[in-house]
Formats: sequence, C-alpha cells, structure tokens
Amino acid sequence: MTRLAPVARIEPVEDRPIEIRIADIGLGTVAIPPAASGAPTTGFDAPARLELAALPPMEAESDYVMPAPNTWVEPEPTIVSGRPPVEAQPRPDHIEHLAASIRNLTNPANVLAARPAQRPTVAEAPEGGIVLASSLRPTLRPANLEVAPTLAVAVASTPDVPVTLATATPEVSTAPAFDRNANACSTRLSRAIPRRPGNAAGGTPFIQTLPSASGTTRDAAIAREVLRGNVPDFLRDLAPVSFTGVLPNGRSAQITICVTPDYLAVGSDRDFVRVPLGLSAAGQIAEAFDMMLPTTRMVDAIYAQADLRLSPSPMDPTSQMASTNYFLRHNATVEAQRANAGGRLGMLVSGQKKDLVLTNRLARAPGRVAIYGWHRPGGNPIQPLSTVHGAAYADYSHGIRLVSRTAFVNGQAVDLEDLLMDGTYAGLLNTDGPIGRPAIQLASR
Repeated sequence: MTRLAPVARIEPVEDRPIEIRIADIGLGTVAIPPAASGAPTTGFDAPARLELAALPPMEAESDYVMPAPNTWVEPEPTIVSGRPPVEAQPRPDHIEHLAASIRNLTNPANVLAARPAQRPTVAEAPEGGIVLASSLRPTLRPANLEVAPTLAVAVASTPDVPVTLATATPEVSTAPAFDRNANACSTRLSRAIPRRPGNAAGGTPFIQTLPSASGTTRDAAIAREVLRGNVPDFLRDLAPVSFTGVLPNGRSAQITICVTPDYLAVGSDRDFVRVPLGLSAAGQIAEAFDMMLPTTRMVDAIYAQADLRLSPSPMDPTSQMASTNYFLRHNATVEAQRANAGGRLGMLVSGQKKDLVLTNRLARAPGRVAIYGWHRPGGNPIQPLSTVHGAAYADYSHGIRLVSRTAFVNGQAVDLEDLLMDGTYAGLLNTDGPIGRPAIQLASR
C-alpha cells in the first residue's frame, strides 16, 4: 500500500450526540501480508510498509481526509571541496591563436594565419642542421581528373521462367574498384593465351560464318579460333576476387583468385561476341590457357565484388535458344546494357550470363554439364545449380568465365587445383567441400 486517505463522517442519531474516542480507532501500522511482500511477477519491487499517523479529532457532520504521509526526503547535495589534485595546463599560445582565428574565418588574414607553415627551404636551414625540401601546399584537383561514378544496371526481379525484360535503368554501383596488379593478378597469368593474329576476323564476321552449325560442330570451330588467339585483349587482364575466412584449424586466411573480367569471347576489343560452349570445349580451352572453371561460390563472389553488375535479360524460350542467331542477338543486348551503364572494357562485369561451373556433381553425373548463376539485382541467381543438360548443350544464356590456376593464399602463389582438393582450404572456395580429381578432369578435357 503506497497511499491511504481515510475519510470519516459522524452522523447524529435521534438528536443525541455520539462520543467517539479517536485514540481507540487509530489505524496504527498497516501490515503487508507475507505473500505480498515479495516482488510481483511484473518485475516491479514490492511496496514498502507505510506508517500512518493517528486520526485527528472529528466532529459530527464534518469530513476529514487523512493526507498521505511524505515518505520521500530529498537528499542533501554532496559538495566536494578543495582543489583538484592536478592543475590544468594552459594551452600553448599558438593553439590559442589558431582557435581564435578559426572563430573568425570571415577575415582572410585569419584563414592564412591558421594554415601550417611550409617546411624550411635550403636558404632557411639552420647552420649544421638538416636541409629539407620545400613542402608545397596542396592545390585543387584538376577538372580533367574528375571521374564519373561507376554505374550498374538494375531491372525488377522476374520469375524463373525466362521472359523478355524491359530496358534497364542504370544505378550507381557501390562495388569497390580493384587494382589489377594486386596480388599479381595481371596479364602475366594469361600469357598462355596466344597473341591475337593480325589476320584474325572480328567476332561478328566469324560468328556469321557458322549460321547452320550447332552443338559440337560449332564448339569445335569456336575452340579452334579461340585457341589460336582470336580473343579480345581486355580479357587477358585478369581481375582479383578475394575470400576471407577461418580455416578448420582456427587460423584465418585470405584467398585471392584471378578471373577473366568478362565471359569468354571471340574477336577484338572493337568487335567481339561472347561464345557459349559445351563442357568439353570449355574444358579444352581452360586447360590450354592454364585456367579452370569457377565453383558456385566463386560465381557468387564474382557477382558481389564486380565493378559492374548487369541485370539478366532473358529471351523467348523457343527451340532457337541454342542457335547462333540467338548468341548474336543476346550479345548485342548485353553490350547495349554495358554501354548504357557507362561500363568500360576490362571492368569486372557479372550478372549477364549463367556460368558453367565446377562441382562434385559432375563426377556423379557423367555426360552432363553443370550450370549456375544469372544473378538478379540483390544477388539471387535465376539458375540454381543444375546438371539436367547434356555435356554438349549450350544456349545463349550460358557463359564461360575462366579462373587462373594460380591463386594466392595470404599473398603466396599456390595452385588453385590443389586448394580445391585440400580439405583445409576448399571450404572457402566451394560449397560442398573438396572437389575430387575426377570432377576436375571432367571439366578440363
């Protein structure tokens, strides 16, 4: 009980006064039963017992209200006397001068006075002292060095059933810009790709020579052209993609792989066509270039760390999906997306194709190809990992992303194939653990 305000009223009876002894009806102490003395289930503290004063004298036909006792006493403030044990040191004069100048920045003289002085020149150097070169104050960045922000294309998500999408609207990308020389991901890792012959055809004229070809026949013709070096130069400048995590032994590690900045294409920088291939032709090219196919985890990391992310642009799912004409049409769509987004050749680009991937399923499903990816904005892939197609199948939506056999663990060069078969490191690079050599060989022949 936290407050008690009793009211007593005396009524006359048959015109005779009633004598009441106030001392005999005093309320005294209001006791709290033991069951109520504990903390209630709501978590609040139980009320403290309250001592009530005796009722005042009362007269007939009069109301009396007992005021609640004042149980709270305001504590007296505590005053600490004496000087602090350590006296504050005054600020140096030049700091006081700087603070005063900053408070009055409307005066140009104060602004100049607040700037730090230049380093002494040779003429100002003290006798016998160290001669320092002059340190010039920084100037504004030249206008011609301003760089426009990187853009990415974003389109509303669509169901898994391929449909024709609307024109994409560019969005600013927050992906980091990578140094191509970081961890030695440079053109030296792609030196197994032959130089492009001077008489090599452009991508469009070459693809137009294969209108009636399909399947392994078309793959063989494309593979011959790629293996003789008819590959755009920008694909030879590999891009780093990094993985950081804790190993089973408790130690942390950073693994950097080096990937082609875009999907495999035939032709030159001015005229190239991305070429889907079946598993056998893709593996043959990867082995000749000292490279491999990516895992699903690598595909996700490439999309997450890409300089430019393009939205999927599916075409009508007709019987012509695997035709060469579809290849050309879809390549033109992707190039329009890249141009509208301000993308430059050599940027790490992702999202425009599904990937042929390396997985343990290949060993359990011989004669099949594994595909994965085609990420929507937000990172969810349209195509989950699938091995439903035969190894020779390829349609317009497939792409060949190559990964160098040379990777880097904490800055040290290692063989990526060894990492993928190693139980210690494979978990950082692959979702289903170490990849056996049979699966790797199926994707490299």
